[in-house]
Amino acid sequence: MDKQTRSVLLVISVALTTLWVGAAGAVVVDDDPLKSANWDDLKTRFFGDAKVVFDDRVKVVAPIRAEDSMNVPVGVNVEALGEVEEVMVIADLNPIVKVLQFRPLAARASLSFRVKLQQATPVRAIARTRDGIWHAGGMWVDAAGGGCTAPSVGRSTGNWADTLGQVQARIWNPAEAGRLRFRVMHPMDTGLAPGIPAFYIEKLSLSDAAGVKFMDLETFEPVSENPVFSFDFRPGRAPRLPLLLSGMDNNGNRIQAQVAQ
Repeated sequence: MDKQTRSVLLVISVALTTLWVGAAGAVVVDDDPLKSANWDDLKTRFFGDAKVVFDDRVKVVAPIRAEDSMNVPVGVNVEALGEVEEVMVIADLNPIVKVLQFRPLAARASLSFRVKLQQATPVRAIARTRDGIWHAGGMWVDAAGGGCTAPSVGRSTGNWADTLGQVQARIWNPAEAGRLRFRVMHPMDTGLAPGIPAFYIEKLSLSDAAGVKFMDLETFEPVSENPVFSFDFRPGRAPRLPLLLSGMDNNGNRIQAQVAQ
């Protein structure tokens, strides 16, 4: 084998260790396409020795430039992966990195929400499939800064405690592949604003009148104030109304609501 042939084979071998084509032609790579200096540490911190690959079937949609660092809209969709056990969302360069984690259960594996960003950062979704592999995708979001260290706007009104835990919700086409959108009134304080301790929703769970659980959510400080969540029901898995939303914040305050329409 001549020197030129060996060089070509070496290049091919290296490429195959970092790139392969998954189901439905999806491109999967091992090296961080977002080139974040923090990624290797975050990968070890959150996933340990588990296998993590970057997969273009993991879709994260957000503005390239955030107009309001305290309310950055983010959409995550990992349905193309098939059966997904759980999804984690992180912002690499936030002072509090972990945004939320959800299990889609009887709902579709997608979720929309809003997040606080302290600075320009990759925003990622990492989804675990049944084989134990984590599939990551994301994008850079340019934020002016300060989203995590500013006090919640609602605290300035003086009556924020009167609406704490109240839920507003709406369902579209529940008999078909419908959508649910709900908002929970809560300051979602990060604990990074001077003199204001961390105060945020920790858990939310949604089930229907028949006891079928559609979504479990763990939320953390970077989720925006008065958080709004939207997700879709699976075709053929219409909920039996009313839906039951329950949850708790880190101070033990309970959230309970029924959604009938």
